[in-house]
Amino acid sequence: MANQKSTFSTIMMKILVWRIRHVSDNNFMMVTAGLIGLLAGLAAVVLKSTVHIIIQYLELNHTLFSFDYFYLGYPLLGILLTVVASKYIFKEGLGHGITQILYAISKNSSVIRKTRMYSRMVTSAITVGFGGSVGLEAPIVVTGSAIGSNLSRLFHLGYKKRTVLLGCGAAGAISAIFNSPVTGVIFAMEVILTEVKISRFIPLLIASVCGQLVALVLLGEDILFSFTLTETFIAKETGYYVLFGAVCGIISLYFTRMMYVFEGSIEKLKNDFGRAAVGGISLALIILTFPPIYGEGYETIKSLLQGTSSDIFHNSFFDHLSDSQASIIVFLFFILLVKPIATALTIGAGGSGGIFAPSLFMGGLSGYVFSSTSNSILNTSLSTSNFTLVGMCGVMSGVLHAPLTAIFLIAEITSGYVLFVPLMLVSAISFSTISYFEKHSIYTKRLIETGDLIQYDKDQIVLSLIDLKKIVEKDLLIIHPEANLDDLVKLVMKSNRNIFPVVNDQKELQGIVTLDDIREMMFDDDSRKNVIIKTIMQKPPASVSPQEKMQSVMNKFEVTQAWNLPVIDNGEYVGFISKSRIFNAYRKKLIRQTAE
Repeated sequence: MANQKSTFSTIMMKILVWRIRHVSDNNFMMVTAGLIGLLAGLAAVVLKSTVHIIIQYLELNHTLFSFDYFYLGYPLLGILLTVVASKYIFKEGLGHGITQILYAISKNSSVIRKTRMYSRMVTSAITVGFGGSVGLEAPIVVTGSAIGSNLSRLFHLGYKKRTVLLGCGAAGAISAIFNSPVTGVIFAMEVILTEVKISRFIPLLIASVCGQLVALVLLGEDILFSFTLTETFIAKETGYYVLFGAVCGIISLYFTRMMYVFEGSIEKLKNDFGRAAVGGISLALIILTFPPIYGEGYETIKSLLQGTSSDIFHNSFFDHLSDSQASIIVFLFFILLVKPIATALTIGAGGSGGIFAPSLFMGGLSGYVFSSTSNSILNTSLSTSNFTLVGMCGVMSGVLHAPLTAIFLIAEITSGYVLFVPLMLVSAISFSTISYFEKHSIYTKRLIETGDLIQYDKDQIVLSLIDLKKIVEKDLLIIHPEANLDDLVKLVMKSNRNIFPVVNDQKELQGIVTLDDIREMMFDDDSRKNVIIKTIMQKPPASVSPQEKMQSVMNKFEVTQAWNLPVIDNGEYVGFISKSRIFNAYRKKLIRQTAE
């Protein structure tokens, strides 16, 4: 094994040397981006095909009383299998995958674990294939991003190039799974990278196109979701779209808040299998009442778009109500209320999936309910298919805080730009509405609250990259509080610092003595023998923890006007942190951040 690793390292070194001599950095980035796009596209094809195989296999079961009661146990079994795989095979946590990507970019130099190049494919295939109420998009984005991160590490590329190629993996994955190359590029720029630069745009474009080509070659038109528009946009209906945009914002807010509440509640159960059992059983009861919640939900959206809305009652207790339009509207309304709970239970219980598909599902149902209700009550003639599609855009824009991604996704999967005006209008209003209540998306909120992700503030971004533990000064000579001034003078002769921490036997900082405090006494023999250190020491104005965020540390420097502050870890003295050391580290990080 050691010989094989040595041989591989030797071969890679020769390749890297040849590359540096014969291929420019820009050209190499283009080639690598294309390769990553191909691999991400292949991963998307494999994942989608695997899920279809699992679904087809599970459909080969017996029915009892014309109802597939086996379906009730599938989500529970899928979550349990996912927990086993993540806990014992891959040994990694799941949660919101895109959140983990953003954390890797912000705090881990865009380094993603190698196992995530395939682990999310396995776990999400099990969860979604067995009926978990989540989507495949986030897991495949994690897979593509991990491919980009690890391939760039293999080629020894730096942080900035590694981040771009990580985004290329995400772009290729989205492009392949939706057959939408423009959406892939915009998603990577809007959600993953959050910065628009031409130097980033070209590799993303190449990766996205390559991802789509793989999907077209291997799957043809068999993509995750598509629809051909049959009705046009009518300008006089603009007022309804404006109102509907606000409705989408409110529904996005409801989805987001319910996700926080129920996901947080079930995560309070510390036992992994107990949590999986509770979540799986609860999900089964929801599916028993509302069968369309089973799985991703794209089949339900297709039924609404194709005018076969009565199909949503299939296998439900309310099948006898399928002939009533009012019953369909009420049934869909209750599904809207319950869907976020089902998604939160699936993810919180240990399932693997994302909120991409649930947000599209919620949006589609919202559009159908809104237009059908208006047609029934106000006697309008709104297009239910158009509002269903525009609703998908509106809710996705609000939930993901990604209006451009939502607009181009619906435009591309409908193979035209007929609805471009209402898509832009509803997306903008929905995003503005939810932004009033929730400034950050589900992906970023927790990271921003913990200080692990800082957006748009360059100063704070650079500060967040500084590791306090690495710049703590530990060369200060300490003195015991019961020592006399003569002992301290001896330390002064050895030290090149003018601060002396006073530390007791329990390694607790009692105070500090500066050279200015003893300057007049240190040449007086009586004072040197009789003055005890604890009588002349002073308390530091503040202290910091090794785990503290740099922004908090700088705030303490600002408030105290100090130049040095002690670092205390669980009550024990560690060292000192100085402004000069922070400024020096800040300068180095800034140079690295701005270097192209």
